[in-house]
Amino acid sequence: MMRRREFIMLLGGAAAAWPLAARAQQPSMPVVGFVSSSNAQSTPHMTAAFLAGLKENGFTEGENVAIEYRWADEHLERLPSLVTDLVRRRVSVIFSTGGDVPTLVAKGATTTIPIVFATGADPLRSGLVVSLNRPGGNATGATVVAGLLGAKRIALLRELAPNTNTLGLLVNPNNPNAEPETADVAAAAQSIHAQVQVLPASNGEEIEAAFAALARSKLDGLVVNPDPIFFPRRDQIVALAARQVVPTIYYSREYSEAGGLMSYGASFTWLYRQCGTYVARVLKGAKPADLPVVQPTQFELVINAKTAKTLGLTVPPTLLAAADEVTRPSAVCRHLSDDRERV
Repeated sequence: MMRRREFIMLLGGAAAAWPLAARAQQPSMPVVGFVSSSNAQSTPHMTAAFLAGLKENGFTEGENVAIEYRWADEHLERLPSLVTDLVRRRVSVIFSTGGDVPTLVAKGATTTIPIVFATGADPLRSGLVVSLNRPGGNATGATVVAGLLGAKRIALLRELAPNTNTLGLLVNPNNPNAEPETADVAAAAQSIHAQVQVLPASNGEEIEAAFAALARSKLDGLVVNPDPIFFPRRDQIVALAARQVVPTIYYSREYSEAGGLMSYGASFTWLYRQCGTYVARVLKGAKPADLPVVQPTQFELVINAKTAKTLGLTVPPTLLAAADEVTRPSAVCRHLSDDRERV
């Protein structure tokens, strides 16, 4: 598992080798550099939400703002060259998404071009900002704090599947946030006398191997840790969980919509729309240092009732009673105004 200090040193070494950005005249139409560690095919609704946030605040792609898209297709080693290209083009603002790595690379490449980030982690712990209220520097953005909700997810999974005493944690060991988030989940499990086995995976083949290890260990349940490489493979993960007949909780509703048992977290669609709003504000002259990092005030618990029935689980009345919306015959959704009071 890559340690955070080693990761930052690696980025620093790469940044030192980057050439200085060429001085070019700013185009009449502002240009937004959109850089993601993921691919365009896996998150079209999120990109649409980002564009909606821009449009709601006066900027329409192709009319009064241009967007240069750069997709790493899950190859993190491509990010330095992708970001360097955007810096050379002297884009007006960089929007970075798909984990913290694109933002860390962007911050290493420029201290002058504004950066708006979308993250699922704690921006303070990740080193993206020095303060949530006064970020400082040239970067700000929004977070769904997905990585901080491990304890809540364990409690919810235990409520739906009471016999869950041995848990697997599917985690990408190459994620800079993997170590602290794994420690958080392990501590939460220990507090309820449950055991956690870490299942590392950083690609499709390793995901298959992780589920094979889960089966060999006869684990009772599974928690999928938030990570950009898992989201494009949500159909694969949901199918493997079904094949192993293991109760699983995820970090976003898209997994439950794909057939996963349950998910808990803030909306990634909200996240991208908020970032579109912030990019628009920067284009109008706002400085990232003065824009507080936006945090969610609502969280969604989505339970796929059809999957629960297949697993032989009965959704407790406490969960059903808390539901304020039935999104489809096979799912239940609830919104929480303040999660931290309920953990």
